[in-house]
Amino acid sequence: MKGVTFIEDKAKKRRYMQIDMKAVKDDREWIQDLVDVLIAESRRDQKRIPWSVIKEELKREGRL
Repeated sequence: MKGVTFIEDKAKKRRYMQIDMKAVKDDREWIQDLVDVLIAESRRDQKRIPWSVIKEELKREGRL
C-alpha cells in the first residue's frame, strides 16, 4: 500500500511498520481498521471472561 513501509530486523522478520500519514490521509477507515487489529493483537494473551459472567455483572450494577 502506498505510504506504508515495513522495517525488518536482522533475521528479515517484519518488526516495524512506518506509515506516512499524508499518503494515507484519505483512507481513514483503513487506519481505524489497522488500529483495531493492533489493539486486538496486543490483548491476545489477556484473561478471557465469559459473556455470561459479564452480563450478570452488568445486570447487578443496573447497567443492563
